[in-house]
Amino acid sequence: MTTADSVMLRVLRLPEDLPSTGGADVAQQTAEARSAFQTSIFISSIRCLLTYIILPFVAPTFAFLGQVAKPVGVAVALVAMVSIVASMRKFWRVRHRQRWAYTTLGGAMFCFLVFSLAIDLL
Repeated sequence: MTTADSVMLRVLRLPEDLPSTGGADVAQQTAEARSAFQTSIFISSIRCLLTYIILPFVAPTFAFLGQVAKPVGVAVALVAMVSIVASMRKFWRVRHRQRWAYTTLGGAMFCFLVFSLAIDLL
């Protein structure tokens, strides 16, 4: 295990002595990790669709939607952030061979969500 792997395990609050990969149980856990990651990407895409496409066109038509748009955007962003972290933890727990690629993509999405969440709250 590399130093970077150890640091990432600490950041994700996972034990460094994870069980070795192999067996049917790991295949199932890997499938669950992929499913969790797909869910996090789906939630992030729904948030983007709501925030940048649907609400800007629908909110002016219905005045009350303007007041609901930001809280909905914040809530969906928070759910997406939790989902991203949960899927990263699953990939690292099963020592998926592409865990760094998923971590990079999930980390970029997480940073974007933090940035857009800050804009929404300000």
